Amino acid sequence: MTKMTKRDYFNALRARVADDAELVAFIDHELELLARKNERKSDKPTKNQLANAELMNVIYDAMADGTRYTVTEIHKMIPALAEFSGNKVSALVRGLRLDGRVIRTEEKGRAYFTKA
Repeated sequence: MTKMTKRDYFNALRARVADDAELVAFIDHELELLARKNERKSDKPTKNQLANAELMNVIYDAMADGTRYTVTEIHKMIPALAEFSGNKVSALVRGLRLDGRVIRTEEKGRAYFTKA
């Protein structure tokens, strides 16, 4: 079963109370508010997403072809990442892996990353 959205619930309620004009007007108003809210959303990346993409490019450019790196090594070798936590660097490297730009391998329980 698929998860019902707020819009689905309002439409189901509207069908059940079709004979009560006051409730139908309220539901129509709520549906209109939902539509307006969805119009305001944009597909533009946020400021943080743009900053993270730039950091991912810095990481990718600093990695040498054919060399394996741990997240800790990446964190230490790039001065621009010094102000960030290891978790943040790990998330950025994970983003590179999801983009297909970095390959993750594991050896003895340690994760290593190389350029794709």
